[in-house]
Amino acid sequence: MYQHKIILASRSPRRVELLAQLGVQCEIVPADIDESSLLGEDPAQYVLRLAQEKALAVAAVHGVRGLSILAADTTVALGQDILGKPADAGEAMAMLSRLSGSLHVVHTAVAVYQAGQVRCLLNTTEVEMMHVPQAVLQDYIASGEPMDKAGAYGIQGRAGAWIKRIDGSYSGVMGLPLHETAQLLHAW
Repeated sequence: MYQHKIILASRSPRRVELLAQLGVQCEIVPADIDESSLLGEDPAQYVLRLAQEKALAVAAVHGVRGLSILAADTTVALGQDILGKPADAGEAMAMLSRLSGSLHVVHTAVAVYQAGQVRCLLNTTEVEMMHVPQAVLQDYIASGEPMDKAGAYGIQGRAGAWIKRIDGSYSGVMGLPLHETAQLLHAW
């Protein structure tokens, strides 16, 4: 049903695992782009733009060699504030403190480049996090787990116990919404 091998424009082991669930193997070729948000850019526009730019950057540098290029980007949004990956433990604590007891949104955009064209889909999931005591947050940050994750938490890890409910895609919160990914891959 799907092309069985693609180029993945990401280093994310979670995305590799999720693609394997679809029966898709990937060659990992990370994209090197500026991930800064633009002035006035809302979180959904931000992830859509980055996913497309990652796919195009890998195509421009590495070519496609007959394979589709899949790129994705995930961000946590609290209102219009974009919470990306924390730069350090202090930033992780600031993010997690804001998310604790909150209702927030996780946006993940998936882009597929093939034959000179990029198609992109957006997944938006609402997440409710319980109030998490500061000591628990400090212990979590000390584990190193939040440092490579948007919003400083991974739903598939220890922080998953803090999530009261989600309205949307669990795999989207992990970083690659399977439904949208399958749709894009099937379209090619």
